Amino acid sequence: MKIIILGAGQVGGTLAENLVGENNDVTVVDTDPTRLRSLQDKFDLRVVTGSGSHPSTLEEAGAEDADMLVAVTSSDETNMIACQIAYTLFNTPNRIARIRASDYLRDMDKLFIPEAIPIDHLIAPEQLVIDNIFRLIEYPGALQVVNFADDKVSLAVVKAYYGGPLVGNPLSTMREHMPHIESRVTAIFRQDRPIRPQGTTIIEAGDEVFFIAANQHIRAVMSEMQRLEKPYKRIMLVGGGNIGFGLAKKLEKQYSIKLIEHNKERAAELAQQLNNTTVFYGDASDQELLAEENIDQVDLFIAVTNDDEANIMSAMLAKKMGAKKAMVLIQRRAYVDLVQGSVIDIAISPQQATISALLGHVRKADIVSVHSLRRGIAEAIEAVAHGEENTSRVVGRTIQEIKLPPGTIIGAVVRGDEVIIANDNTRIEQADHVILFLTDKKYVRDVEKLFQPSPFFL
Repeated sequence: MKIIILGAGQVGGTLAENLVGENNDVTVVDTDPTRLRSLQDKFDLRVVTGSGSHPSTLEEAGAEDADMLVAVTSSDETNMIACQIAYTLFNTPNRIARIRASDYLRDMDKLFIPEAIPIDHLIAPEQLVIDNIFRLIEYPGALQVVNFADDKVSLAVVKAYYGGPLVGNPLSTMREHMPHIESRVTAIFRQDRPIRPQGTTIIEAGDEVFFIAANQHIRAVMSEMQRLEKPYKRIMLVGGGNIGFGLAKKLEKQYSIKLIEHNKERAAELAQQLNNTTVFYGDASDQELLAEENIDQVDLFIAVTNDDEANIMSAMLAKKMGAKKAMVLIQRRAYVDLVQGSVIDIAISPQQATISALLGHVRKADIVSVHSLRRGIAEAIEAVAHGEENTSRVVGRTIQEIKLPPGTIIGAVVRGDEVIIANDNTRIEQADHVILFLTDKKYVRDVEKLFQPSPFFL
């Protein structure tokens, strides 16, 4: 596939890295030649220096015969104009844009249509992060929760701790503990190395366990790996930008929310716009302010400013002063690995959320959604099975008959409204939504080929 990426920042660079590794023909466009040179030194791709919204730049990048344009520059306006020009002048068939400003998103149904601004798929990073954090708040103790098949089934990641009934026991005993609940452990990472789960595999404290279950059973399965945490009640947010405001708006009806914003005018705006949130003007690293607001009674401290260092330091201070858990938003990928699992319980990467959303649109075959896991090493995919037994490598076959790539497990099949937790004898049917987990994403292309029906396959 010939793909043009506009923007060589963290998202554009990471996306290029992903797509080049899957044998796509990638061209990256940016106004900064230093960034482009750095990418070209690392990966096998073309670069073009110039503005992505200029017709001459798009022409040089090969828009006339490109299969897809992905506009992820830091400017919403550049992304929108680039999609308009690609559609009008070059007839580029697929156009994806990252749009961040809430003003545009408010009227997205009227704006982003072929007759107005022709964007096929819209990626809104702030909303993705809000949804991601909200799911983690719904499931205290989870490191990551991703939904599939219209929220019928989820893949959750939890760390196993002493006190969980399954810890120190083989996986096969989980069925004895929960005879009426279907779930499947799709992977275990032990000291950063993947272990293929089998019935005889002993769960050890410290294991990162990935499992699939119907949404209503997620907490029950989590209780096998660790003592269930009590639902959060009191939450403190730091940062009143789009993410902080969106989170407060979504949470304030169910939880007791306090929000700290360091800009006086913005704090006054938020106080007017939020109904049940207590807004403070101040600095989240001010010990007196935190003490006055009873930080020691806070169940969850969430720092979502656009300053990584401020988020990390305020969260560390909050934990030291008694906050039970801390979650931070981190832009720099290197920082995510440094802080997660230390004093800070969960690090949220907006880039990772954005890449997941983008990959779902870029993949071949009928891929409904993609979720990047373990900082991009692993991947979970929802693919739709098409064809008949003589045209498909999966339809009409049991899972044990399907030649899955190494490190790939089918965790669940969703058939209409029915969630089927997969086993070796599960048979795939036409139109099934199949949830797969890959411990090594380099085999993504092989999975795509599996789900691409061919008239020549017999």
